[in-house]
Order: sequence, then C-alpha cells, then structure tokens
Amino acid sequence: MPTPTTLLSFGAAALFLLLIPGPAVMYIVTRSAAQGRRAGLASVAGVHVGTSVHVAAAMVGLSALLVASATAFTVVKLAGAGYLIWLGVKSIRAGITGTGEVASAAFEARPLRRVFLDGAVLNILNPKTAIFFLAFVPQFVDPHTAHPAVSVGVLGAEFIGIGLCSDGTYALAGGWVGQRLRSSPRLQKRKDIVAGSTFIGLGAVTAFSGGGHRST
Repeated sequence: MPTPTTLLSFGAAALFLLLIPGPAVMYIVTRSAAQGRRAGLASVAGVHVGTSVHVAAAMVGLSALLVASATAFTVVKLAGAGYLIWLGVKSIRAGITGTGEVASAAFEARPLRRVFLDGAVLNILNPKTAIFFLAFVPQFVDPHTAHPAVSVGVLGAEFIGIGLCSDGTYALAGGWVGQRLRSSPRLQKRKDIVAGSTFIGLGAVTAFSGGGHRST
C-alpha cells in the first residue's frame, strides 16, 4: 500500500496533469455548454469509467502490452482520433443545419446515457491514458512491495477521485457558459460549429501524435 507521503505526492502531480485541458476536458466542457450541467456531469462520469478500464489494464499488465506493440498502439490511437472527428462532424452538422434553436434541440435530444457512453469510449480509446499509467504511476509504486498491483489500484482510485473533482469543476463552468450562449441563437449556432471544429482538431492531433504522457 502506498504511504501517506506517496499518496500526497502523487495527488499533487495528478492534479497538475488533470488541470491541463485535453480531449476529455474539451468533451466535458463542450457537452456541458451544449446540454447543461447534468450532461456535463454525465460526461465526467463516463470519462472516468473509461479511466477505470485503464487502471484495471495497468493492474494486470495490459497497458504494457499496448505500449510494447506499435501496431496495437496505432490502432487504438487512430480509433480514438476517428471517434473525436466523428463527434466533431456531428456537432458541425448540427450547427449548420437550421437555426440555433434547431441545433440546440438536436443536442438536447441526446439522452444522458449516450453522453455517458461517449465519454467512456472517448477515454478508453485514448492510448495516452495507458501510457500515463505505465510510465507515470509506477514511479510512485514500491517494486519490492508484496502486491504492487494493489498499489497501482489505490493510486488509480486516487487519480479518478481527483479527476471527478477537477473535471466536475470544468463541467460546472461549461454549464455556466452554456446558459449565456443559449440566450443568443446566433451564438448557439456558432457554438456548435466551434465545438465540432475543436473535436476535429483534437482528433487530428491525436492521429499524428507520438508517445508521451496523457493530458486528460
């Protein structure tokens, strides 16, 4: 089990990394701005269900296999990039077709379950999350401990807990921005186009990026 000092050090480092906006944060903010705080918080929950998959993979060593196989890494990376681009295209189409109110209605029609699943898939298909748990978390694990997988699990749970708080804050901020955008049909339409363009840009960056630590 990690010591209190290790937990504190890891928590500080994890918070720093989580505060750096990445694909997951951008998804949370744009979804919250589009549909409101409930949707934003649902996306936060989905994102960290995806994180829990990576934590479990790290505990059984699957992350090491993913990183060791260039082909597997590329397949997962391109799948994640494609998913981001697909979300972006849908958002832009919603912004272009009809008035701002029509575009908003298209977003509002999406059930929270789908918002949750999109967040989970988005983070599961982020290979940089696997790299984070392979390259960063082991620095805080004592290799001589009897059960290193348990330590990885504890640190992963701490990471998720901090992430729920930091990403939840982003969701609330996105909801606040969305309330003001919804008061203007013109801004509503532009919001969907900007959000879609952001997703497509993140997808392109993901597709052409190499290794490195995760930015959520």
